[in-house]
Amino acid sequence: MQHSVVILGEEKTTYLALRNSFTSSLFSFLNKKPSRKSIKAIADCELWVVDLKAFKNLIENNKAFHKFYYDLIEKQICLIDDYRIDLLTLTPEERYKKLLQTEPKLLQEVPLHYLTSFLGISTRHMSRIRKNVR
Repeated sequence: MQHSVVILGEEKTTYLALRNSFTSSLFSFLNKKPSRKSIKAIADCELWVVDLKAFKNLIENNKAFHKFYYDLIEKQICLIDDYRIDLLTLTPEERYKKLLQTEPKLLQEVPLHYLTSFLGISTRHMSRIRKNVR
C-alpha cells in the first residue's frame, strides 16, 4: 500500500506498507470528510472495508479489537514521530541506509519512484546513493 498527497501538482508518497498490514485515511474516516490523500494498492491484495458504525461497535464491544486498535495507533504514532525526526536530522543517504536496515523488503517490493518520494530524495540522487551503499 502506498499513501500519497499531491503538492504543487506533484505526487508525494507519505506512507508505505507491506503485506498483512492495515491502512486508512483515519482523519477522513472518523470525521466523515474527504481525504487529502489517496491510497493505492501497488500489488494484488485483499481489501476489507469497515463502515464507521461497525468500527465504533467493534471498538466499544470487542475488547480484543479495542486492544488491537490501541496498539496499532500507538505503534503508528511512534513510527510517524521517528519518520519526521529522520526527515529533519538525517541525510538522504542516512535515510536510505536506515530503510535498508529496518525495512529491506520495502526496497525489494516497492517501485523506486515511491521509495524516492517517501524518503524525500530525487530519483537521480537515489541512483547515486544506491551505487555508493551496498
